[in-house]
Amino acid sequence: MGIVGNGGGLNEAAVLQALKAVKDPDLQQDVVTLGFVKDLKIEPGKVSFCLELTTPACPVKDQLKAEAERAVSALAGVQRVDVRMTFRVTSKQAPQTRTLIPEVRNTIAVASGKGGVGKSTVAANLAVALMKYGARVGLMDADVYGPSIPILMGASEAPQVTQNRIIPPVAQGVKMISMGYFLPRNEAVIWRGPMLHKMIQQFLGEVEWGELDYLVIDLPPGTGDIQLSLCQTIPLTGAVIVSTPQDLALEVASKAIAMFKKLNTPILGVVENMSYYVCSHCGQRDEIFGHGGARKASERLGYPFLGEIPLDPAIRTSSDSGQPAVLQGENTPYGKAFLDIASATAAQISIANFNAPQAPVIEG
Repeated sequence: MGIVGNGGGLNEAAVLQALKAVKDPDLQQDVVTLGFVKDLKIEPGKVSFCLELTTPACPVKDQLKAEAERAVSALAGVQRVDVRMTFRVTSKQAPQTRTLIPEVRNTIAVASGKGGVGKSTVAANLAVALMKYGARVGLMDADVYGPSIPILMGASEAPQVTQNRIIPPVAQGVKMISMGYFLPRNEAVIWRGPMLHKMIQQFLGEVEWGELDYLVIDLPPGTGDIQLSLCQTIPLTGAVIVSTPQDLALEVASKAIAMFKKLNTPILGVVENMSYYVCSHCGQRDEIFGHGGARKASERLGYPFLGEIPLDPAIRTSSDSGQPAVLQGENTPYGKAFLDIASATAAQISIANFNAPQAPVIEG
Protein backbone atom coordinates (compact mmCIF):
# COMPACT_ATOMS: atom_id res chain seq x y z
CA MET A 1 0.00 0.00 0.00
CA GLY A 2 1.44 3.39 -0.97
CA ILE A 3 1.82 6.41 1.26
CA VAL A 4 -0.76 9.14 0.78
CA GLY A 5 -0.89 12.78 1.77
CA ASN A 6 -3.30 14.46 4.13
CA GLY A 7 -6.90 13.56 3.44
CA GLY A 8 -5.81 10.72 1.15
CA GLY A 9 -4.56 13.03 -1.62
CA LEU A 10 -1.13 13.39 -3.11
CA ASN A 11 0.61 16.54 -1.88
CA GLU A 12 4.03 18.09 -1.36
CA ALA A 13 4.29 16.99 2.26
CA ALA A 14 3.74 13.35 1.29
CA VAL A 15 6.35 13.50 -1.48
CA LEU A 16 8.96 15.10 0.78
CA GLN A 17 8.24 12.58 3.50
CA ALA A 18 8.82 9.76 1.03
CA LEU A 19 12.06 11.34 -0.17
CA LYS A 20 13.40 11.48 3.39
CA ALA A 21 14.06 7.76 2.99
CA VAL A 22 16.71 8.59 0.36
CA LYS A 23 20.05 9.27 2.03
CA ASP A 24 23.33 10.44 0.58
CA PRO A 25 25.80 7.77 1.79
CA ASP A 26 28.70 10.24 1.79
CA LEU A 27 27.03 13.15 3.57
CA GLN A 28 25.04 10.84 5.88
CA GLN A 29 21.81 12.81 5.60
CA ASP A 30 18.62 12.52 3.56
CA VAL A 31 18.15 14.51 0.37
CA VAL A 32 15.35 16.63 1.85
CA THR A 33 17.39 17.74 4.88
CA LEU A 34 20.36 18.43 2.60
CA GLY A 35 18.21 20.70 0.47
CA PHE A 36 18.75 18.65 -2.69
CA VAL A 37 15.07 18.58 -3.70
CA LYS A 38 14.19 21.49 -5.99
CA ASP A 39 11.35 22.49 -8.33
CA LEU A 40 8.87 19.96 -6.98
CA LYS A 41 5.72 19.79 -9.14
CA ILE A 42 2.68 17.60 -8.60
CA GLU A 43 0.18 16.93 -11.36
CA PRO A 44 -2.53 14.27 -11.63
CA GLY A 45 -0.65 10.96 -11.63
CA LYS A 46 2.74 12.65 -12.11
CA VAL A 47 5.46 13.99 -9.82
CA SER A 48 8.53 15.81 -11.11
CA PHE A 49 11.43 17.37 -9.24
CA CYS A 50 15.13 18.10 -9.43
CA LEU A 51 17.87 16.60 -7.28
CA GLU A 52 20.55 19.27 -7.02
CA LEU A 53 23.79 17.59 -5.94
CA THR A 54 26.97 19.17 -4.60
CA THR A 55 29.11 18.03 -7.54
CA PRO A 56 28.54 16.75 -11.07
CA ALA A 57 31.05 13.99 -10.30
CA CYS A 58 28.95 12.53 -7.47
CA PRO A 59 29.81 8.81 -7.38
CA VAL A 60 26.32 7.83 -6.19
CA LYS A 61 24.17 10.08 -8.40
CA ASP A 62 22.64 7.15 -10.32
CA GLN A 63 21.87 5.40 -7.03
CA LEU A 64 20.23 8.50 -5.58
CA LYS A 65 18.12 9.01 -8.68
CA ALA A 66 16.91 5.40 -8.68
CA GLU A 67 16.09 5.47 -4.96
CA ALA A 68 14.19 8.76 -5.33
CA GLU A 69 12.15 7.36 -8.21
CA ARG A 70 11.29 4.23 -6.24
CA ALA A 71 10.35 6.18 -3.10
CA VAL A 72 7.95 8.52 -4.90
CA SER A 73 6.56 5.77 -7.17
CA ALA A 74 5.37 3.98 -4.02
CA LEU A 75 2.97 6.83 -3.24
CA ALA A 76 -0.70 6.16 -3.99
CA GLY A 77 -1.85 7.78 -7.20
CA VAL A 78 1.62 8.21 -8.68
CA GLN A 79 1.93 6.76 -12.17
CA ARG A 80 5.01 8.63 -13.38
CA VAL A 81 8.05 10.14 -11.69
CA ASP A 82 10.45 12.48 -13.51
CA VAL A 83 13.74 13.18 -11.71
CA ARG A 84 16.25 15.64 -13.17
CA MET A 85 19.81 15.62 -11.85
CA THR A 86 21.66 18.94 -11.59
CA PHE A 87 24.43 20.30 -9.37
CA ARG A 88 25.79 23.31 -7.55
CA VAL A 89 29.31 22.85 -6.27
CA THR A 90 29.75 23.81 -2.63
CA SER A 91 32.56 25.80 -1.04
CA LYS A 92 33.75 26.16 2.53
CA GLN A 93 34.20 29.90 2.14
CA ALA A 94 32.10 32.81 0.99
CA PRO A 95 33.36 34.63 -2.14
CA GLN A 96 34.40 37.75 -0.21
CA THR A 97 36.84 35.69 1.87
CA ARG A 98 38.57 34.23 -1.21
CA THR A 99 40.48 37.42 -1.89
CA LEU A 100 42.89 36.36 -4.64
CA ILE A 101 40.51 33.95 -6.36
CA PRO A 102 36.99 35.03 -5.32
CA GLU A 103 35.26 33.04 -8.08
CA VAL A 104 37.11 29.77 -7.46
CA ARG A 105 35.10 27.56 -5.15
CA ASN A 106 37.56 24.77 -4.39
CA THR A 107 41.33 24.36 -4.66
CA ILE A 108 42.92 20.91 -4.92
CA ALA A 109 46.67 20.53 -4.42
CA VAL A 110 48.14 17.41 -6.05
CA ALA A 111 51.34 16.51 -4.24
CA SER A 112 53.91 13.78 -3.74
CA GLY A 113 56.81 13.23 -1.41
CA LYS A 114 59.21 12.43 -4.25
CA GLY A 115 59.50 12.81 -7.99
CA GLY A 116 58.86 10.14 -10.58
CA VAL A 117 55.53 8.90 -9.23
CA GLY A 118 53.37 10.42 -11.98
CA LYS A 119 51.99 13.31 -9.96
CA SER A 120 51.64 15.70 -12.91
CA THR A 121 49.95 13.01 -15.00
CA VAL A 122 47.46 12.47 -12.18
CA ALA A 123 46.88 16.24 -11.83
CA ALA A 124 46.23 16.70 -15.56
CA ASN A 125 43.88 13.72 -15.78
CA LEU A 126 42.08 14.72 -12.57
CA ALA A 127 41.37 18.17 -14.03
CA VAL A 128 40.14 16.77 -17.35
CA ALA A 129 38.02 14.12 -15.61
CA LEU A 130 36.25 16.74 -13.49
CA MET A 131 35.64 18.74 -16.68
CA LYS A 132 34.20 15.65 -18.40
CA TYR A 133 31.73 15.28 -15.54
CA GLY A 134 30.52 18.82 -16.24
CA ALA A 135 32.46 21.00 -13.78
CA ARG A 136 34.25 24.26 -14.57
CA VAL A 137 37.92 23.49 -13.99
CA GLY A 138 41.28 25.25 -13.95
CA LEU A 139 44.75 23.71 -13.80
CA MET A 140 47.66 25.60 -12.27
CA ASP A 141 51.15 24.22 -12.86
CA ALA A 142 53.09 25.25 -9.76
CA ASP A 143 55.95 22.84 -10.48
CA VAL A 144 58.35 25.53 -11.67
CA TYR A 145 61.31 23.14 -11.71
CA GLY A 146 59.65 20.76 -14.17
CA PRO A 147 56.59 22.47 -15.71
CA SER A 148 55.18 19.59 -17.75
CA ILE A 149 51.47 20.46 -17.71
CA PRO A 150 51.45 22.26 -21.12
CA ILE A 151 52.91 19.13 -22.74
CA LEU A 152 50.54 16.77 -20.94
CA MET A 153 47.54 18.89 -21.92
CA GLY A 154 48.63 19.56 -25.51
CA ALA A 155 48.45 23.30 -24.80
CA SER A 156 50.61 25.17 -27.28
CA GLU A 157 48.63 28.43 -27.14
CA ALA A 158 50.38 30.99 -24.94
CA PRO A 159 48.56 33.11 -22.33
CA GLN A 160 47.50 36.61 -23.34
CA VAL A 161 47.86 39.75 -21.23
CA THR A 162 45.00 42.27 -21.21
CA GLN A 163 44.89 45.26 -18.86
CA ASN A 164 47.53 43.69 -16.60
CA ARG A 165 45.50 40.50 -16.33
CA ILE A 166 46.73 37.14 -17.63
CA ILE A 167 44.15 35.36 -19.79
CA PRO A 168 44.83 31.63 -19.43
CA PRO A 169 44.67 29.41 -22.51
CA VAL A 170 42.08 26.63 -22.55
CA ALA A 171 43.16 23.08 -23.35
CA GLN A 172 40.86 20.04 -23.25
CA GLY A 173 38.17 22.33 -21.84
CA VAL A 174 40.36 23.33 -18.87
CA LYS A 175 41.80 26.79 -18.16
CA MET A 176 45.48 26.53 -17.35
CA ILE A 177 48.65 28.39 -16.47
CA SER A 178 52.26 27.25 -16.21
CA MET A 179 55.77 28.63 -15.94
CA GLY A 180 56.42 26.55 -19.04
CA TYR A 181 54.85 29.39 -21.04
CA PHE A 182 57.25 32.01 -19.70
CA LEU A 183 60.61 30.21 -19.76
CA PRO A 184 62.93 29.85 -22.74
CA ARG A 185 63.12 26.23 -23.82
CA ASN A 186 65.62 24.12 -21.84
CA GLU A 187 66.27 26.91 -19.32
CA ALA A 188 66.28 25.95 -15.64
CA VAL A 189 64.56 27.87 -12.84
CA ILE A 190 66.97 28.80 -10.04
CA TRP A 191 64.86 30.89 -7.70
CA ARG A 192 64.90 31.59 -4.00
CA GLY A 193 61.82 31.62 -1.79
CA PRO A 194 60.67 35.23 -2.40
CA MET A 195 60.59 34.72 -6.18
CA LEU A 196 58.63 31.49 -5.81
CA HIS A 197 56.18 33.20 -3.46
CA LYS A 198 55.66 36.02 -5.95
CA MET A 199 54.97 33.51 -8.73
CA ILE A 200 52.32 31.77 -6.62
CA GLN A 201 50.61 35.09 -5.92
CA GLN A 202 50.69 36.06 -9.60
CA PHE A 203 49.32 32.71 -10.78
CA LEU A 204 46.46 33.06 -8.31
CA GLY A 205 45.71 36.76 -8.20
CA GLU A 206 46.67 37.98 -11.68
CA VAL A 207 45.24 35.17 -13.80
CA GLU A 208 41.67 35.66 -15.04
CA TRP A 209 40.35 32.34 -13.79
CA GLY A 210 36.71 33.42 -13.80
CA GLU A 211 34.14 31.13 -12.18
CA LEU A 212 35.59 27.71 -11.41
CA ASP A 213 34.21 24.81 -9.43
CA TYR A 214 37.68 23.32 -9.00
CA LEU A 215 41.21 24.64 -9.42
CA VAL A 216 43.68 21.74 -9.54
CA ILE A 217 47.21 22.75 -8.54
CA ASP A 218 50.15 20.57 -9.57
CA LEU A 219 52.87 21.02 -6.94
CA PRO A 220 56.55 20.15 -7.27
CA PRO A 221 57.61 17.01 -5.38
CA GLY A 222 58.78 17.31 -1.82
CA THR A 223 58.06 19.78 0.96
CA GLY A 224 59.63 23.07 -0.09
CA ASP A 225 59.00 26.79 -0.49
CA ILE A 226 56.21 26.50 -3.06
CA GLN A 227 54.09 24.27 -0.85
CA LEU A 228 54.62 26.61 2.07
CA SER A 229 53.82 29.72 0.01
CA LEU A 230 50.68 28.19 -1.45
CA CYS A 231 49.28 27.13 1.92
CA GLN A 232 50.09 30.54 3.41
CA THR A 233 48.56 32.43 0.48
CA ILE A 234 45.18 30.71 0.19
CA PRO A 235 43.27 28.23 2.35
CA LEU A 236 43.31 25.06 0.27
CA THR A 237 40.23 22.87 0.14
CA GLY A 238 42.52 19.87 0.42
CA ALA A 239 45.44 17.86 -0.94
CA VAL A 240 45.58 14.68 -2.99
CA ILE A 241 48.73 12.64 -2.30
CA VAL A 242 50.15 10.53 -5.15
CA SER A 243 52.42 7.57 -4.45
CA THR A 244 53.58 4.34 -6.02
CA PRO A 245 53.06 1.11 -4.05
CA GLN A 246 56.59 0.45 -2.84
CA ASP A 247 57.66 1.14 0.73
CA LEU A 248 60.19 3.88 -0.11
CA ALA A 249 57.67 6.00 -2.01
CA LEU A 250 55.09 5.58 0.74
CA GLU A 251 57.59 6.57 3.41
CA VAL A 252 58.42 9.76 1.53
CA ALA A 253 54.73 10.43 0.78
CA SER A 254 54.05 10.33 4.52
CA LYS A 255 56.34 13.36 4.86
CA ALA A 256 54.15 15.31 2.43
CA ILE A 257 51.12 14.33 4.49
CA ALA A 258 52.86 15.50 7.67
CA MET A 259 53.66 18.84 6.00
CA PHE A 260 50.05 19.48 5.01
CA LYS A 261 48.90 18.58 8.51
CA LYS A 262 51.28 21.16 9.97
CA LEU A 263 49.92 23.73 7.51
CA ASN A 264 46.31 22.88 8.45
CA THR A 265 45.48 21.64 4.95
CA PRO A 266 43.02 18.72 4.86
CA ILE A 267 44.12 15.51 3.15
CA LEU A 268 41.45 14.52 0.63
CA GLY A 269 43.00 11.12 0.06
CA VAL A 270 45.76 9.00 -1.44
CA VAL A 271 46.17 7.75 -5.02
CA GLU A 272 48.28 4.70 -5.90
CA ASN A 273 49.87 5.19 -9.34
CA MET A 274 51.65 2.43 -11.32
CA SER A 275 49.64 0.02 -9.23
CA TYR A 276 49.96 -2.99 -11.53
CA TYR A 277 50.80 -3.95 -15.09
CA VAL A 278 48.81 -6.22 -17.42
CA CYS A 279 50.75 -7.63 -20.37
CA SER A 280 49.05 -6.71 -23.65
CA HIS A 281 50.21 -9.99 -25.24
CA CYS A 282 49.47 -12.67 -22.66
CA GLY A 283 47.15 -10.86 -20.26
CA GLN A 284 49.29 -11.73 -17.24
CA ARG A 285 49.22 -9.24 -14.41
CA ASP A 286 52.49 -8.22 -12.78
CA GLU A 287 52.83 -6.01 -9.72
CA ILE A 288 56.15 -4.45 -10.63
CA PHE A 289 56.33 -2.04 -7.69
CA GLY A 290 54.19 -4.14 -5.37
CA HIS A 291 50.48 -3.49 -4.96
CA GLY A 292 48.12 -2.09 -2.38
CA GLY A 293 50.73 -0.28 -0.34
CA ALA A 294 49.06 3.11 -0.73
CA ARG A 295 45.69 1.68 0.27
CA LYS A 296 47.17 0.13 3.41
CA ALA A 297 49.04 3.33 4.24
CA SER A 298 45.93 5.48 3.81
CA GLU A 299 43.94 3.12 6.04
CA ARG A 300 46.69 3.16 8.66
CA LEU A 301 46.86 6.96 8.62
CA GLY A 302 43.07 7.38 8.52
CA TYR A 303 42.75 9.01 5.09
CA PRO A 304 40.49 7.98 2.20
CA PHE A 305 41.95 5.81 -0.54
CA LEU A 306 40.91 7.47 -3.81
CA GLY A 307 41.89 4.72 -6.21
CA GLU A 308 44.64 2.95 -8.12
CA ILE A 309 45.97 3.56 -11.64
CA PRO A 310 47.58 0.79 -13.69
CA LEU A 311 51.00 1.06 -15.27
CA ASP A 312 50.11 1.16 -18.96
CA PRO A 313 52.22 2.30 -21.93
CA ALA A 314 49.10 3.98 -23.35
CA ILE A 315 49.18 6.52 -20.50
CA ARG A 316 52.71 7.53 -21.50
CA THR A 317 51.80 7.64 -25.19
CA SER A 318 48.72 9.79 -24.61
CA SER A 319 50.62 12.07 -22.23
CA ASP A 320 53.43 12.62 -24.73
CA SER A 321 50.88 13.47 -27.41
CA GLY A 322 49.04 15.99 -25.21
CA GLN A 323 45.88 13.90 -24.95
CA PRO A 324 45.27 12.97 -21.29
CA ALA A 325 44.42 9.29 -20.97
CA VAL A 326 41.09 9.98 -19.28
CA LEU A 327 39.75 11.29 -22.60
CA GLN A 328 39.44 7.64 -23.64
CA GLY A 329 36.75 7.25 -21.00
CA GLU A 330 35.50 4.13 -19.29
CA ASN A 331 36.42 1.88 -22.23
CA THR A 332 39.95 1.49 -20.86
CA PRO A 333 41.05 0.44 -17.34
CA TYR A 334 43.18 3.57 -16.95
CA GLY A 335 40.47 5.91 -18.27
CA LYS A 336 37.96 4.46 -15.82
CA ALA A 337 40.54 4.68 -13.02
CA PHE A 338 41.04 8.41 -13.56
CA LEU A 339 37.28 9.04 -13.74
CA ASP A 340 36.71 7.07 -10.53
CA ILE A 341 39.49 8.97 -8.74
CA ALA A 342 38.00 12.31 -9.83
CA SER A 343 34.60 11.18 -8.56
CA ALA A 344 36.07 10.05 -5.23
CA THR A 345 37.98 13.33 -4.87
CA ALA A 346 34.86 15.39 -5.56
CA ALA A 347 32.97 13.36 -2.98
CA GLN A 348 35.64 14.04 -0.35
CA ILE A 349 35.46 17.76 -1.13
CA SER A 350 31.69 17.75 -0.63
CA ILE A 351 32.12 15.91 2.67
CA ALA A 352 34.82 18.34 3.81
CA ASN A 353 32.66 21.33 2.90
CA PHE A 354 29.63 20.02 4.78
CA ASN A 355 31.75 19.14 7.80
CA ALA A 356 33.34 22.60 7.91
CA PRO A 357 32.72 24.61 11.13
CA GLN A 358 30.47 26.99 9.21
CA ALA A 359 27.76 25.90 6.81
CA PRO A 360 28.94 25.30 3.23
CA VAL A 361 28.39 28.06 0.73
CA ILE A 362 26.25 26.97 -2.23
CA GLU A 363 26.54 29.55 -4.97
CA GLY A 364 24.50 30.07 -8.09
